[in-house]
Amino acid sequence: MSLSLVSYRLRKNPWVNIFLPVLAIFLIYIIFFQRDQSLLGLNGQSISQHKWAHEKENTFYFPFTKKYKMPKYSYKKKSGWLFNDHVEDIIPEGHIAHYDLNKLRSTPEAAVNKEHILILTPMQTFHQQYWDNLLQLNYPRELIELGFITPRTATGDLALKKLENAIKKVQTDKKTQRFSKITILRQNSQSFDKLMEKERHALDVQKERRAAMALARNELLFSTIGPHTSWVLWLDADIIETPVSLIQDMTKHNKAVLAANIYQRFYDQEKKQPSIRPYDFNNWQESDIGLEIASQMGDDEIIVEGYAEIATYRPLMAHYYDANGASGEEMALDGVGGGCTLVKAEVHRDGAMFPNFPFYHLIETEGFAKMAKRLNYDVFGLPNYLVYHIEEENH
Repeated sequence: MSLSLVSYRLRKNPWVNIFLPVLAIFLIYIIFFQRDQSLLGLNGQSISQHKWAHEKENTFYFPFTKKYKMPKYSYKKKSGWLFNDHVEDIIPEGHIAHYDLNKLRSTPEAAVNKEHILILTPMQTFHQQYWDNLLQLNYPRELIELGFITPRTATGDLALKKLENAIKKVQTDKKTQRFSKITILRQNSQSFDKLMEKERHALDVQKERRAAMALARNELLFSTIGPHTSWVLWLDADIIETPVSLIQDMTKHNKAVLAANIYQRFYDQEKKQPSIRPYDFNNWQESDIGLEIASQMGDDEIIVEGYAEIATYRPLMAHYYDANGASGEEMALDGVGGGCTLVKAEVHRDGAMFPNFPFYHLIETEGFAKMAKRLNYDVFGLPNYLVYHIEEENH
């Protein structure tokens, strides 16, 4: 029987004329309104919930054709009254990226070689002097990324507000004045509140305090380090004065871990004149007494440097400052602080982090130095290269 004859008989059948429209309506209902069935048979969702590639990517080309092109990413939020259910975060064109970290270098000529540096700051209080000092650094800003983490406390909320206002002024300025990228994180650990207390330097709170600080540093580091990062500079929010060439001065030493000497300006009441004094005692060399104390400790106990209760007699870099000495003089260290410490990114990538647990009876930044040395990286300090901590009265 020919197809033309079949078609003629169907048209002549009145039941067919009724059945076909009903069948079409039923199929439309099933496809677009019946949401409890999986017509696709792939993921358990109704076909009415399925989105094709061009719908998800907001394009008008069907994929796998010569005309199809992935749209470029834009930070501008798109809106529309008709089709407003598109995916906001469109994958940028050429989204499969390849990074050869073997070609990434950390060299003494960091600025010349356009090496990216990541400056990380745990921040509980915003000091305008810290921000002003950061802005006066003369390393190219297009090579600098900033990362901050603040606690979820009243003090942290205030610091965040001031920080965001300061960032907005810079990042809306001329493009040449903007930093490459800025990230702000919030810290949820309740023990981080210990950092707000006046007794934050008391010995009995150091383990809990520094464990919380280690968690904050790790979260900040792992959330911000990228495939272009060559150096990581840990700079405390209390550091308010450094040389403008801080980054170039420290990178030229080409050390895996390098700490500056943290001092503090103050007014000497006895001499009736401004003076300076050592502040950070976490930069030290190991001693035989320190090793002996550690050998007698329990697995969960830590040594905290700079306290009379635990006299280790370790050589402290803070006491080796020579006003007449060369600013570039180096000193081998076994422990470092986080006030102003430069780290080659490969050290962190190789696994050196901030232990929030006793690691060889050390914790946080001092534990990090031990971990770096266990990974066969050398740790150094600059006893005659001073950066300054804010005065306690203004803290």
